[in-house]
Amino acid sequence: DVISRERRGDFLGKTVQVVPHVTDTIQDWVRKVAHVPVSETGETPDVCVIELGGTIGDIEGMQFVEAFRQFQYTAGKENFALVHVSLIIETSGGELKTKPTQQNVRELRGLGLTPDFIACRSRVPITDKERKKISMFCDVPVSNVINVYDCSNLYRVPILLEGLLTLIKEQLHLSEMKSSTSLMRKWHRLADGADKVTQPVSICLVGKYTALGDAYISVTKALQHAALFCNRKLDLSMVESEDLEDEIQDVDPTRYHAAWHKLCSATGVIIPGGFGHRGTEGKMMAVKWCREKKVPMLAVCLGFQLAVIEFARNVVGLSDAKSGESDAPSENVVIIDMPEHNQGQLGGTMLLGKRTFKFTKDCALKTLYGDKETAAERHRHRYEVNPDYHEQLEQAGFRFVATSEDGKRMEAFDLTGVDSQPYFVGVQYHPEYLTRPLNPSPPYLGLLLACTGKLKKYQSIPQTERLRWKSSLLHQCQECEI
Repeated sequence: DVISRERRGDFLGKTVQVVPHVTDTIQDWVRKVAHVPVSETGETPDVCVIELGGTIGDIEGMQFVEAFRQFQYTAGKENFALVHVSLIIETSGGELKTKPTQQNVRELRGLGLTPDFIACRSRVPITDKERKKISMFCDVPVSNVINVYDCSNLYRVPILLEGLLTLIKEQLHLSEMKSSTSLMRKWHRLADGADKVTQPVSICLVGKYTALGDAYISVTKALQHAALFCNRKLDLSMVESEDLEDEIQDVDPTRYHAAWHKLCSATGVIIPGGFGHRGTEGKMMAVKWCREKKVPMLAVCLGFQLAVIEFARNVVGLSDAKSGESDAPSENVVIIDMPEHNQGQLGGTMLLGKRTFKFTKDCALKTLYGDKETAAERHRHRYEVNPDYHEQLEQAGFRFVATSEDGKRMEAFDLTGVDSQPYFVGVQYHPEYLTRPLNPSPPYLGLLLACTGKLKKYQSIPQTERLRWKSSLLHQCQECEI
């Protein structure tokens, strides 16, 4: 934003500096975002939570620290609360050391920011002794030293922090704002259920970046939310898609057979997104396995595109079908660049953000979305199904079930029920971005329902009953098991 303003001449030849130009832009952005409605009511939020990430002292974050140093005065102390998160070090002998916390708070105060609350991360609960020491040397009340220790599951953390909410309400004079007791009751049931569930459901993720598990963190969370809804414990195995390709069988047969063993042993398969040609043949082999062996499968973004190519090759008969993302020569480019994508410019050329799409056929996916005619999900891609092949694919039995609002771009396919497929769905968008613990993503929920043998039962229940189940976290109530 600062660079664009300078190029427009907004600064009239002045020297553009980090202070005040960049810091002012950061503050303006915070003020703008704080007034954006986040609920269906359209009301302005009462509180805006801003995460100032990184480590205090890192040069990359200095402009943000300075921006908030200024912001605390322009916003007013009654409108500004600072929660500082610090790790409590544990020695090999089990002793908890607070000195690093004292040092980083001193560093923070030296930069002009004084924390109102200190959230102490630790493996085990800290004692009153450590709490009082932090209070004394960091200049915060003992009551404002909050311990966030490792819990049995992640969903217990908000329960652990319920007391912090009361303190922040007092700090910001929000006495009239009431917390939702019904929401916390649901959350308690969710946390209890996550501890009690024991029956596993095995899902195989076939990806390109499996060496770094966090690359698929959104996908993993979406699967966990859906598994909990089905009263199952997620057993997730990751397979590098290249390991499924025939070339690996000659180079490293052990790795090849181990990858195929994981895939064949799973109850369901997820083919997530990615970029580039590497590993795509392995992903298509996984898609073919699921289609032919009738294993529940969900394909997302790149997975959606590769599922289309696999069908074009092995069912339609277009053996050279490929994606425009590949350099291999072909007369049948089934996946092409979107009009928004400039091949010579990768930056800023993806279709991004929340977009509305419409269902064109009744299908399992539409049922999972509550039988709505339209839905909105977030997108992040550069390629789409070539419109020239839509009709040919559908004549061969491929079922596109959702399109963009203008009807030109294919958004989803669903072959569930076709040739006894238990769940065979692909979506061009990224449904995992909008998943929530109390409201799992519909496509992911469908995959887990199919893997647990509950999809048909779920589909047969009236929509009003399904909504009641979701709102009351029915999956945690044993007597209401699907």
